[in-house]
Amino acid sequence: MQPELPSLKGVALAKGFGEGEIRTTALKDVSLELYRGQLALLMGPSGSGKSTLLAILSGLLAPDSGQVLTITDDGKYQDVWSMTPKQREKYRLNECGFIFQGYNLFPALTARQQLEIVLRWGNGATYREARKRSEEMLSLLGLGAKMHLKPAQLSGGEKQRVAIGRALIKNPRFCFADEPTSALDWHHGEQVIELLRAAAHERGATILVVSHDARILNYVDTSFHMEDGRLLENAEPSAKPTPVSAGMWRSA
Repeated sequence: MQPELPSLKGVALAKGFGEGEIRTTALKDVSLELYRGQLALLMGPSGSGKSTLLAILSGLLAPDSGQVLTITDDGKYQDVWSMTPKQREKYRLNECGFIFQGYNLFPALTARQQLEIVLRWGNGATYREARKRSEEMLSLLGLGAKMHLKPAQLSGGEKQRVAIGRALIKNPRFCFADEPTSALDWHHGEQVIELLRAAAHERGATILVVSHDARILNYVDTSFHMEDGRLLENAEPSAKPTPVSAGMWRSA
């Protein structure tokens, strides 16, 4: 059952790029609601505005108009885009996890160090705790034998799994994933979606995934569809997800 109040709301969001005759409109009056414990999917053709909406909801890209409202511990809403830059940076650091289509890994760090740095700097974990949790997460993602390698030594799919582990390692309240399975075969893609679903269902995170992969529909709690910068529908998936494996997060 969904909580009474959404954990995150986009209200009348609009965004355009460029000036004059070359200006293009990416979002046109888009509103949506996301809930705690929910894995949501945002689909639509290329150029429909999906990634722009994801960036605005996650506090990375300012809208031209509209609000992004996140619920506080006392049940009130705060507009992400009314925060000061420092407040917004702290919000992203403490509350959000990001999975970028381009991975955004640090070239000089090993796979394990990519995760450790999040726990050391973002969560204040000890060196020993950060190493233990990072190794457990990478093992869960099938990268136990490659955690000592740097990004240049990893395949695209392996880099994507490192990026996913980095986003989830700090147990974020919100997680925003842009095409998280695009570089993966379906075996690993399914594993990643189940991990994201577990973060929602077992840890109460709010997860929003942008993807072209229709196979993900069978694993999500709700889906949205965009075309030409507008949100066309909000429909329940045709099939409900199978139960998450017990203890999925036990070693994470």
